[in-house]
Amino acid sequence: MNVQSPLSAVRPVSDGVFLDNAWIPSLAGETLETFAPGDGRSLGRIAAGGAEDVDRAVRSARRAFEEGPWGRMSAYERGRILMRFSRLVEEQAEELALLESQDTGKPIRQARADIAACARYFEFYAGAADKLHGEAIPTIEGVLAVAERVPFGVTGHIIPWNYPAQMFGRSVGGSLAAGNACVLKPAEDACLSLLRMAQMLAEAGLPEGVLNVVPGLGRTAGAALAAHPGIDFVSFTGSPETGAQVQIAAAAHHAGCTLELGGKSPQILFEDADLDAVTPVILNAIIQNCGQTCSAGSRALVHESLADELGERLAAGFRALRAGPPEADMDLGPVISARQRARVEGFCDRAEADGVTLAASGEISAEAPEGGFYVRPRLFAPTPRDHALAREEVFGPVLALLTFRGEADAVAMANGTDYGLVAGVWSKDGSRALRVARKIRAGQVFVNAYGAGGGIELPFGGMGKSGHGREKGFEGLREFTTLRTLVVKHG
Repeated sequence: MNVQSPLSAVRPVSDGVFLDNAWIPSLAGETLETFAPGDGRSLGRIAAGGAEDVDRAVRSARRAFEEGPWGRMSAYERGRILMRFSRLVEEQAEELALLESQDTGKPIRQARADIAACARYFEFYAGAADKLHGEAIPTIEGVLAVAERVPFGVTGHIIPWNYPAQMFGRSVGGSLAAGNACVLKPAEDACLSLLRMAQMLAEAGLPEGVLNVVPGLGRTAGAALAAHPGIDFVSFTGSPETGAQVQIAAAAHHAGCTLELGGKSPQILFEDADLDAVTPVILNAIIQNCGQTCSAGSRALVHESLADELGERLAAGFRALRAGPPEADMDLGPVISARQRARVEGFCDRAEADGVTLAASGEISAEAPEGGFYVRPRLFAPTPRDHALAREEVFGPVLALLTFRGEADAVAMANGTDYGLVAGVWSKDGSRALRVARKIRAGQVFVNAYGAGGGIELPFGGMGKSGHGREKGFEGLREFTTLRTLVVKHG
């Protein structure tokens, strides 16, 4: 069913910054135009905040944490506010999904799933807020020692354009549940759902200053936030190159970081893998969000005895894929921008020039407007294991199929990139599947499944170039706290 989005549903709520629960003009006085990836039309203008805007947002958050009611509020009261917000998101889910779909270009069904996930994150963290326990530590006679988890204070959040609503839930939701005040710098390419949800959090009862939002460019607002001495902890999702800069900037004022920086995630198929089960999973894992997913299954590593059959099945699947406008709800939508389209096409052009076989590709639907940023999904098979297509993150709907000879070879190939975010192992031999899974250098490993980023409750994060720290679940909540040890002499 096609869903037409009214133009009014995709206008930014403001071209200012969100400070003390109100939209106010940016001190920088500049704006950015934001565009719909599906057809290239303008969706309006957002603020291009600068360092002065970030500074007053951080100061507001500090006041809210140290002087306002938030710092004195009980954990269960915080949880109730977050739960009210979760219910508001559910009530306004369709409006938010339309915003998310038009702003990011993803099919409307994926946008609906993302909004539902955002509500679920806040529901989870609302319930977890008063369950963040410390522990008593046995020590010498007459002394009570307790380690308690306490919020950092003010946390900075720099989140990307590919999953704005989900990232808001898993990053900001966890930090608020832990008791921090937050300053958010959303991505300039897609942030309309976040601008609306910031206002909704105020409607749910979040005190003034606890969440401040400064839209703008990464090199100005984002850089100022990472480097601000008033930020106690930084949560960043994006490229490894920018992540390194964020970490260096935060280190200058001794702030810690959670960094989620992408991946080149493998799916390993042994000779006894169930191809009926695995083929649709592999397809979905590379076309979801048009491949613009850090945990996209962008490498299919298959035992050489299965390579021909799997290649034929995947080729048939790719030929049936259609990319089209988000409201048409096809297999995939556009990529986020002309720059991203050029990046994906560049990888594919270089692969073909290097002689890598293009085994199959999908089509761009005739319904796709000429002004949209569409790319054809592609399968390259076989792909040499040392080729850039097998080692570097494309961030588009491009799958590389590689073959291996045996178990040791499969593990070596799976671990043969700088990344380590997610992996899948497919085999009917449970002992082998578990043995291989435990040898994979990745933050999440699925056996006979591939959940991409996994569920709300599952700790998510990477190794190596994929970053460090964990989001989601209780580990994501603990990430936004620090330990304080109390020692009381009583005897």
